[in-house]
Amino acid sequence: MAFSQQKFQQKLLEFIDVCNDGYAILTADDKMLGCNQAFCDIFYQDQRKMQEISFDDLMRLAFFERKGIRIEADDIEQWLSQAHQLRRQNPFRLFEVDLLDGRWFLFSEQILPSGEMLIQAKEITKQKVLEHQLHSKVATLSELALTDELTKVANRRCFVDSVEAELARCQRMDKPAALLLLDLDFFKSVNDTYGHQAGDEVLKATANRIKKALREYDIFGRIGGEEFAVFLSETDPATALHVAERIRVILADFPIKAGIAELCVTTSIGVALTHGESDFEELYLQADSALYMAKRNGRNRAELFSLLSD
Repeated sequence: MAFSQQKFQQKLLEFIDVCNDGYAILTADDKMLGCNQAFCDIFYQDQRKMQEISFDDLMRLAFFERKGIRIEADDIEQWLSQAHQLRRQNPFRLFEVDLLDGRWFLFSEQILPSGEMLIQAKEITKQKVLEHQLHSKVATLSELALTDELTKVANRRCFVDSVEAELARCQRMDKPAALLLLDLDFFKSVNDTYGHQAGDEVLKATANRIKKALREYDIFGRIGGEEFAVFLSETDPATALHVAERIRVILADFPIKAGIAELCVTTSIGVALTHGESDFEELYLQADSALYMAKRNGRNRAELFSLLSD
């Protein structure tokens, strides 16, 4: 037998009353006409206190009692003023709300032509947790794609992309720049004599020391094997050579502990300069040529490409 309209409305109220979703109806002048227990629970209030309470007063309770929805504001009246600029502007509105207890809810506001507003609040805490975990995994994968696994500095791909972007900026600003190419001297003998684990310790310690010798905005990465690179934007020849010498000294003068061994590690450095006229490949070849000269001239030294004879 079909339900009468009255029976249907009664059953609907019974379902809403036991529903896990929060429901509330506000009058056209924003006073509570009625709500179910789930809606009261969101604000940590009992139903008696919710009777005919205005929207503004409900928000003030949440703010001053520090219960229910999270209100990121120092001044509740200013927050309410901003909230009223969003509310009732459209017949339907959907938005997320987080609670001080860590829960999240998806709120919807449906306005009738007469002005009454139906609010539904559906808990989405599990979805938000999964969303956060997904974002974290994506961020981790992105970091792994751009970071050298061993030394935790930029890998070749990330370094090249960053340098190309910075080179373009230097060209637009007509600023000088320098590329330092570093290769550890006799590194193969470290692996052959002490093992690859010791070699890995040397590479990690080398990366940490070089980072400490650089400015915060310098670009640093591991190009491959025992080869590292540094890009210095807005840098003149004297400064580039000074940085190269600082790196050389911080490696040569302080042995690196690898297991039970203390190893004296040196590096040869090739320095190439540009004033906006070079792309990355050209600059890299120049630095590589200077690095070769540093190796040929005895290692544990820096050579500047612009000083090389033809």
